[in-house]
Amino acid sequence: MIEDIRKLGFRRVELNYNVTQEHLRTIEPMIERGEIGVSSVHNTFPYVSDPDYGTDSVLLGFKDEDKRQKAMELLLGSMEYAHRYGAQAVVVHPGEVPFDTNIDAALKQIYHEQGKDSQAYQQLWEEMITHRSKEALGYQKKIQQSLEEVCEAAARKGWDVKLGIETRSRCNQMPTLMEAKEICVNLAGAGVYLWYDIGHATMMERMGLYDNATELSQVLPYIYGVHIHETVELSDHWCPYIHSGDPVDFNRFLPAIEQAKVKVYELKAACSPEDIHASHNLILSKLAK
Repeated sequence: MIEDIRKLGFRRVELNYNVTQEHLRTIEPMIERGEIGVSSVHNTFPYVSDPDYGTDSVLLGFKDEDKRQKAMELLLGSMEYAHRYGAQAVVVHPGEVPFDTNIDAALKQIYHEQGKDSQAYQQLWEEMITHRSKEALGYQKKIQQSLEEVCEAAARKGWDVKLGIETRSRCNQMPTLMEAKEICVNLAGAGVYLWYDIGHATMMERMGLYDNATELSQVLPYIYGVHIHETVELSDHWCPYIHSGDPVDFNRFLPAIEQAKVKVYELKAACSPEDIHASHNLILSKLAK
């Protein structure tokens, strides 16, 4: 995969949470030889099989102290790898408001079958948002506490690695843009920023969780990194402009790309080299203007 990325002309990669220790046995020599650079790593890194500490879990918001401590240890481990590889940041899925069922999947199914304006969608959405609003602050405080403690530990070790809390792809997950802003403001100077995932932000906007048109400008100063991809309906990781066929809508995210210190394409295997080059050249030309 890294060879394919290099052939496309890119010289740095983000190593994500699916990278295993076995993968690293071939990747690390490439890094050491200077064949590829690492822009960022994605917590938890390398791959952890325990779903409690995976990408879709309460993670840094655990109220169980033993689990929260374990989650922080894993994040510190990801930061150590980032420091070792010369990466600028670790992308973090901070946590979520847990539900008894996968309410996000249920909402997306209704969205596809009946539409966002249907009674079934609106009713379930109201149930979701009521529970999320009631519980979110408690989990947000735990997440903020965990991030602060991890940053303090990293500072003692002398690591200059930023943490980017990522906008998520499920409506019960944290943070929303405003939750992220509050955390970043409260932890000013600690090295915690927003990682703005454009595809996820589009998806959550379409589902009704927040409004990029009004909120993106508010969080722009806190953005450190971006995941660049386009969402078609509620399907993400497509090439911007190319797969939607819309030459204008993605323009609203160009300020976030320009602001970000680390810019990462997060594209699915269905994106051909031709699509990637066409999309990349469009983005560069639009940024230049």
